Amino acid sequence: MPDEPIRARRLAFALFAALVALSLATLCWRVLAPGGWTVWEELILLCYLATLPWIALCAANALVGFALLLGTPDPPAAVLPALRAARDGPSNDPPCLRTAIAVCIRNEPMDAVLPPLAALLDGLAVAGVGARFEAWILSDTQDPALAEAEAAAIAGFAAALPLRYRRRASNAGFKAGNVMEFLDGEGAGHDLLLVLDADSAMSAAAVLRLVACMEADPRLAILQPLIAGRPATAAFPRLFQFGMRAGMRAWATGQAWWQGDEGPYWGHNALIRIAPFRAHCRLPVLPDGRPILSHDQVEAVLLHAAGWKVRCLPDDTGSLEANPPALPEFMRRDGRWAAGNMQYVTLLRRPALLRQGGAGSGPGGGTAAGALTPMGRWQLLQAILLFLTAPLWPAMLALAVLNVVSGGAAATPRGALLALLLASWLALHAPKLLGYAELLLRPDRARRFGGRLAVLRGAAAELLFTLLLDPPSLFGKTLALLGLLLGRGGGWAPQNRADRGVAWADAARLLWPQTAFGVASLGLLLAHSPAAALWSLPFTAGLALAIPLCVLTAHPGFSAWLRRHRIAATPEELAAAS
Repeated sequence: MPDEPIRARRLAFALFAALVALSLATLCWRVLAPGGWTVWEELILLCYLATLPWIALCAANALVGFALLLGTPDPPAAVLPALRAARDGPSNDPPCLRTAIAVCIRNEPMDAVLPPLAALLDGLAVAGVGARFEAWILSDTQDPALAEAEAAAIAGFAAALPLRYRRRASNAGFKAGNVMEFLDGEGAGHDLLLVLDADSAMSAAAVLRLVACMEADPRLAILQPLIAGRPATAAFPRLFQFGMRAGMRAWATGQAWWQGDEGPYWGHNALIRIAPFRAHCRLPVLPDGRPILSHDQVEAVLLHAAGWKVRCLPDDTGSLEANPPALPEFMRRDGRWAAGNMQYVTLLRRPALLRQGGAGSGPGGGTAAGALTPMGRWQLLQAILLFLTAPLWPAMLALAVLNVVSGGAAATPRGALLALLLASWLALHAPKLLGYAELLLRPDRARRFGGRLAVLRGAAAELLFTLLLDPPSLFGKTLALLGLLLGRGGGWAPQNRADRGVAWADAARLLWPQTAFGVASLGLLLAHSPAAALWSLPFTAGLALAIPLCVLTAHPGFSAWLRRHRIAATPEELAAAS
């Protein structure tokens, strides 16, 4: 059970989030109530109220995190006791625990997978601790030709650096199944498992910090650091990850403050204690015969239930991944995540399914695996909300158009409407906005990004990008959920990670629904109320411009222009160029 301080933190956080939600709900009421209620306005209010849990969570996490980032000398240590304990322990001692490094791949180009692993192994060797680590490639590649090329590349790599290779004949359970099979077999002799994806890159210092935390706290089952984007050449990932990097630091610091020992797991760039993971994280098959796709958060809540700690280290130093190279891959990733996260509805309705995993109790008298804690339930619900609230935004636009067309918006107070739109946007994007503010208020951190002026230029470019990206992205999530309802999708296909341009025809085939919805909405508003059309631009412009946004942010020339002017450059990119 959570101790008294963490319960008090959770209560304070819940009250704070409720205050944010109540303030926004009151403001929405002031916008819609004047002149009486139309059916469209009643439906808009219901939709908006349903978005408030996610909006309030964003704002509250960001504000708590921002206060910790500015008010404590060492924010990661302030929310991760194991980090403080590791720093207070003996320095320069080699790790006692043995760690397996597992890179999980499926149909991946090995010339992209192996160099980051080589850098990590070299770093561990230089640190004099290479003997405590064993590196493995865990392959789910099924195509014989690709598997042959994969094996040949790994054999050449292993001639220079120690590396072992394991490929399954079938990919039952996808990545989670592969990892558990490895832990039951070749990995069983290790204490810890460092899970890496094909696009992961971690420094030796970052890995050794995780190991030290694990050794400092024997009840810590998973330690998940933040993951920043690797230096990107294409405009889309460059802009996207600049904002994510700013936002995740504030979000994760605030979240770690109130979640405590029941934190998240994101599936890679994380360190796992093998014994409790094997005991409690065997995933069931769903009633329809499908495997659990988004395995990571389920594994985290199973460990919560068994009394083990899952903690977040809100620091991305030395922990990197590649982001989707263009909007089509970004939307496909959203589709995969939607398929996985929406399976959590079944798990919340039928938690007994999770008792098919490991059994027993954790240290300190934890509950039986499968008896989800309230925080575990919230973690699954939060993952559902990320996608379930997406259709509400296009729905509100459609309802607002119908309200204008039917003459119901004549009494809308313009000042209150402006306040509502601005407050909602600020609350929703509070993590990145306060992340940028922290950089500007902390010159030492801003210098890593090229200085305050560079931060401002990158933030301006990223915020404009986000303003245009959010509407087609939300519409794309809506289409993904609709596809799931119709029985389409739900697989876990290999990913394209390579930079590429996007042709106009390809962008049009993908984004014509967004464009048609945006243009139709804007056209109807222009025909009935040009002023209302102007108010709608923060949403309709992104929809109407989805195709050119897709093409531009994948265009080599535009991408090169951003790189040349170092707009949205990361510390790793600037360090490599110096």
